[in-house]
Amino acid sequence: MRGRRPRSVPTIDGATFRRAQVRTGAFRVVLVVLAVALVALAWDSARKLETHTTELSPRGASVVVVVDLSLSIVGQDYLQIRDVLERLIQAGNPTGLVVFSDTAYELLPPRTPVKEIVPLLRYFTMRNGSVPRNPWEQSFQAGTRISTALEVAYRMLRRDHVRPGSILLVSDLATAPDDYAALGRTLRRITASGDAVRVAPLSPSADARQFFRYVLGADAFANVAAPKAGGSGPLGIRLHGELPVGLLAASALALLALAAHEILAGRLALPAGAGWRKA
Repeated sequence: MRGRRPRSVPTIDGATFRRAQVRTGAFRVVLVVLAVALVALAWDSARKLETHTTELSPRGASVVVVVDLSLSIVGQDYLQIRDVLERLIQAGNPTGLVVFSDTAYELLPPRTPVKEIVPLLRYFTMRNGSVPRNPWEQSFQAGTRISTALEVAYRMLRRDHVRPGSILLVSDLATAPDDYAALGRTLRRITASGDAVRVAPLSPSADARQFFRYVLGADAFANVAAPKAGGSGPLGIRLHGELPVGLLAASALALLALAAHEILAGRLALPAGAGWRKA
């Protein structure tokens, strides 16, 4: 009958290993905590990778752009819309997109690569003094409800767990007379939740501008460039990346911590069969 293999190696010198045991245990705890902290640092660095803080997306993260396509938006306004979209594309941050008139449609969800907006620029390009027909206008009626569009954008941020989120409203800020009360409540709820609301005004009236200034403050307004004479040319996009130094450093240090754990705090290797014998 074979004897059971013991859990420990019998020795008369066990007390001499006590100091090494304590030292190894301390090394193990320190290195494990260090490795976990470095992995968390690498994750946080990766989460913030390739984000840029701009006037249009102040938090440098995913923004939902809400674009007004109501009948009050005329040819020159379309050039300004295109300019805003081009600036967002150049910034390179993930972007969601909503278009609206009396109703609102989600075209791109939050965190969509901003390059997906490029094919839509043709709908905001003047040709022979007119703007091409867009595929959404047949579903729009004569009217504007900004509160509905902002509600859609807010729900998109909540649905996709974008916290804190940013909403950029590109509009002439004119909404239906019976929409102002709902619009005020919607703006206050969004800002109270911690999300940012920025406004890119398209030649708004003084009353419309004053309303948004009262609810959001003067700092909520972003500068919108004047449209270029003759329309916009093709957008030249240069794809580039920045070396993620923080991510690389944290990842390398985490690997070193794991390697040090194996070297300094690994189990003692014994020859095969050591510590037990046949009965």
